[in-house]
Amino acid sequence: MRTFFIAAMLGAALLRPASAEDSSQAVVVELFTSQGCSSCPPADAFLGELAARPDLVALSLHVDYWDYIGWKDPFASPETTLRQRAYARTVGRRMVYTPQMVIDGEHDAVGSDRSAVLRLIDAARRDKIPVTLTRTAGGGWEVMLPDSAMALPEPATVWLAFFDKEQVTPVKRGENAGATISNFNVVRQLRALGTWDGRAARFALDSAGSAGCAIIVQEGQTGRVLGAAIMTAAPDGS
Repeated sequence: MRTFFIAAMLGAALLRPASAEDSSQAVVVELFTSQGCSSCPPADAFLGELAARPDLVALSLHVDYWDYIGWKDPFASPETTLRQRAYARTVGRRMVYTPQMVIDGEHDAVGSDRSAVLRLIDAARRDKIPVTLTRTAGGGWEVMLPDSAMALPEPATVWLAFFDKEQVTPVKRGENAGATISNFNVVRQLRALGTWDGRAARFALDSAGSAGCAIIVQEGQTGRVLGAAIMTAAPDGS
C-alpha cells in the first residue's frame, strides 16, 4: 500500500463525503465558464442545480481567455484554460468555447443545453472504482483507491480539486456589466496528488479545508473518468 501526503491549508471546515453508493457511479460534470461571457449565466445556474445532486461531482472551472473583453473573472486561471484545451483534443473539438460542460472526461455539450447534458449524464452512468473518503484516527481525511483488475492504457491521474460552494459577484464591466452572477462549486485549486496504476493506494489529506473538495481519477490527465467522490461543507458543521 503506497501512501501520499498533501497539506491543504485552506481552512478547517468539517466536511461530509458522498456516500459509498453515490461514489460507485458518480458522474463528473465540469463546466468551463467565464463571468465575461454573456452566454454563461444560464449554464452557471444549471450547474448549481447539478451541484445539488448527490450522484454527481459537478464543478465550475473558470477560463481566462474572456478577461480581455473588459471584466477580469476573479476565479479564472490559465491552468483551467489549459485543461479545457486538453479536453478539446479528447472530445475531438478544434477549438474551445464557453459555456462547455464535459461529462466524465469523454463527451461535451453546450452548458445551457439541459436536455443534451442530462442525456450525456444518463449515458455515462456505469460502475466505477470506489473512491473512499474517511476520517482518520487523528482527525484528518484519507482517500483510498482499491486494488483493481481494470486494464489501464496508461496510469490514471488522481486529481484533488478544492472549491467554494457558491460565489456571488457583481460584474461591473464586460458583456455581463450590471449583472450579479452566482457561481457554484467554483474550483479554486486543482492539483494532481499522484497516479494510480490499478494497485491499492492511499492518499492522506492533512486538512480538507475551504468549503469542499473533490477527488477525480481519470485515464491519463484528461481522459475517461474511472472514479470520483466529493465532500461538501456540512450545513450543521458536523
